[in-house]
Amino acid sequence: MATTRHVVPFAELGRQDVGRVGGKNASLGEMTAHLATAGVRVPPGFATTADAYGELLDGHGLRARIEAQIGHLHDGAALDEAGAAIRSMILAEPLPAGLRSELVAAYEQLARDQGRDDPEVAVRSSATAEDLPEASFAGQQETYLNVRGPAQLLLSCHRCYASLFTDRAIDYRERMGFDHLSVALSVGVQIMVRSDLAGAGVIFTLDPESGFPEVIVVSAAWGLGETVVSGRVDPDEHTVFKPSLKDRAPDPVIDVRIGAKRKKAVYAEHGLTRTVDTTGEERSRRVLTDAEVRLLAEWAMTVEEHYGCPMDLEWAKDGLTGELAVVQARPETVQSRRRTTTLRRCRLTGTPGQSIVEGIAVGEAIGSGPVVVLDSPVDLDRFPTGGVLVTGITDPDWEPVMKRASAIVTDHGGRTSHAAIVSRELGVPAVVGTGRATEVLHSGQDTTVSCAEGARGQVYAGLLDYEEHETDLAGLPATRTRVMLNLADPSAAFRWWRLPADGVGLVRLEFIVAHQVKAHPMALLHPERLSRHDRCVIDQLTEGHLDRSQYFVDRLAYGVARIAASRWPDPVVVRTSDFKTNEYARLLGGSPFEPVEANPMIGWRGASRYYSDGYREGFALECRALRRVRDEMGLTNVIVMIPFCRTLEEADRVLDVMAEQGLRRGERGLKVYVMAEIPSNVILAEDFAERFDGFSIGSNDLTQLTLGVDRDSEALADVFDETDPAITRSIRSLVPRAQFAGRTVGLCGQRPSDDPAFTEFLVKTGIDSISVAPDSFAAVKQHVAIAELNLEEEDRTAPSGTRQPQEGPTPIDRT
Repeated sequence: MATTRHVVPFAELGRQDVGRVGGKNASLGEMTAHLATAGVRVPPGFATTADAYGELLDGHGLRARIEAQIGHLHDGAALDEAGAAIRSMILAEPLPAGLRSELVAAYEQLARDQGRDDPEVAVRSSATAEDLPEASFAGQQETYLNVRGPAQLLLSCHRCYASLFTDRAIDYRERMGFDHLSVALSVGVQIMVRSDLAGAGVIFTLDPESGFPEVIVVSAAWGLGETVVSGRVDPDEHTVFKPSLKDRAPDPVIDVRIGAKRKKAVYAEHGLTRTVDTTGEERSRRVLTDAEVRLLAEWAMTVEEHYGCPMDLEWAKDGLTGELAVVQARPETVQSRRRTTTLRRCRLTGTPGQSIVEGIAVGEAIGSGPVVVLDSPVDLDRFPTGGVLVTGITDPDWEPVMKRASAIVTDHGGRTSHAAIVSRELGVPAVVGTGRATEVLHSGQDTTVSCAEGARGQVYAGLLDYEEHETDLAGLPATRTRVMLNLADPSAAFRWWRLPADGVGLVRLEFIVAHQVKAHPMALLHPERLSRHDRCVIDQLTEGHLDRSQYFVDRLAYGVARIAASRWPDPVVVRTSDFKTNEYARLLGGSPFEPVEANPMIGWRGASRYYSDGYREGFALECRALRRVRDEMGLTNVIVMIPFCRTLEEADRVLDVMAEQGLRRGERGLKVYVMAEIPSNVILAEDFAERFDGFSIGSNDLTQLTLGVDRDSEALADVFDETDPAITRSIRSLVPRAQFAGRTVGLCGQRPSDDPAFTEFLVKTGIDSISVAPDSFAAVKQHVAIAELNLEEEDRTAPSGTRQPQEGPTPIDRT
């Protein structure tokens, strides 16, 4: 008769052993056995089996006593009372003798293999229903770090068994429909990585908010990884673009955000761990180098390809050896379950006013209700269903409360914190890492929590009106005319990846400068011209950058790269900065570099700035950022577009300046477009076509300059009309002439979103593309399809050669 094994080394396990050692330990075994040859480093260890747990339950009628307590729970007993009773029973039952002896023997063998006496190990729970694609069990059971010696090992294992019946674990299994006694527990024992002397973090092989599958997100904080997982720190975050990583681009990291990292977990003097404050230098410094981020991303991609599904991994860096290691891997369970053909969107329907607090948005929903400020979990009857939970941080003990909340707000934590992970799974909007929510908000206060406005979540006063809308993307028609997106906010770019758009027709660089960079580029280059106050603010803004110009290039490149990555490999047209002088002057440090103009709308803007002494250095920084995105990050789908180019001479001068900065039209596939927004662009279309690869019609400025109407004038609002015959005739003139020269023509503007008749007019001109705001995409796509069908019908029924080009838009049947 075969002897039942209580302990199995990781090297003998694989993912087929989930029922034997749980998802976590099966995965560690799978990576140890199959991915070491690919370079993925996993610390050695061993796991107890489900049979060992079964032996524990079978001792002295423990299983029956647990069943009785579960029965009491179903009969109405309090969750905390039932849970406490079961845990006490388990801890009072001695571990089976065979298990004890095998655990000690395996630990001693691990010590010999490491050449150390009593090595530190991590002791982690691994439930047999855990880390499955349909359930995360995130943090449901306990983990113990820095465990040394056989006695501490046995005690930690015993506590892990008891943690299978914590209140949050019982509640989770009830909610997910798992039978409590059909779920067994394995304990994983793994050599500790000395990340207390370095850092640790989490990796997702997709964007955890939007589900965008083409990126790997690596978070990092100082010390042991428990602070990242628990949400006690705001970690650094690195976004790596998978296609660039596969193509061996020099720099596949398309975004870096430095977190506050105010705490770190380290070894305690007498065993286990403690949390301490980080130093100011640690808070401002990155935990990982570019090379380390790349290596972790390559490992994560290897793991994902091996498992064939999106993955959630934990990593650690040894401060003694400098080596990196993967210490956990599990399937990602939230975004991978979402329907990719349905786009659900929420939006506030009124003007919300100034937010009370803001933080990192988790999810893309909106919730409202009365605030309930708590510093520890409470009985469920003390938390009203639909309340807004406000607390410092959450851990698994909070989950019964969290599932009753309409929204969650925390002081601490990042996108991979416990609060973020669980709120995504529950579908509850959460704003994490606010820093001060528990100080600013008070219980009973009505609030609205919005995660539908980009990467920053907002908490507003009052119960604001909002609407939810779902779009069936599979039902959108195909069109010959390309329908593209206008995108400005890099932080929101990934949320639109499911839209079947044909690329991005307009990226406004000035939006990224205003919101990501915040400072005037010339102010960064010439701080000697600034006031003392502005110099101090810029010093704070650029902390960690010895070269302030590199700060500008980094922030701008990261912003453009996120948008370009979201639509890869479709074209993404990036318009160089088109601030007016009064808008430039409002940037930090901008006023010394900008003249006061009577009419900035037709003043020193667009192309005229790029070759002038007053801004040429600033434009060079824009070019450096765009070159970095294309040449280093590998996002060659970026097309550069020049705005407000008045003359042919101006076009030549701008192209020369770009070439000097390494952006030479035609090299490495670089295309350069021009905005068609000045009558001269239409009149001299063939000449501009010799210099540029495409045109994008800016209908607002074209209307303004053709009709001589200030587009911002309220007194002339009734005269400003993009459908005036002078404008439509210009568009009808430009499109065929540009196309005859082999150039594409698009239009980026609001009018097609508001006016289906204008959309039909554009389709009938034969325009190549129409670019609209994401929330208008579905409607415009349908309007384009209708217009193309109408045009086909006209062509089919009209006698040959008799159909005349349309002069301007006419009403169409909107039914």
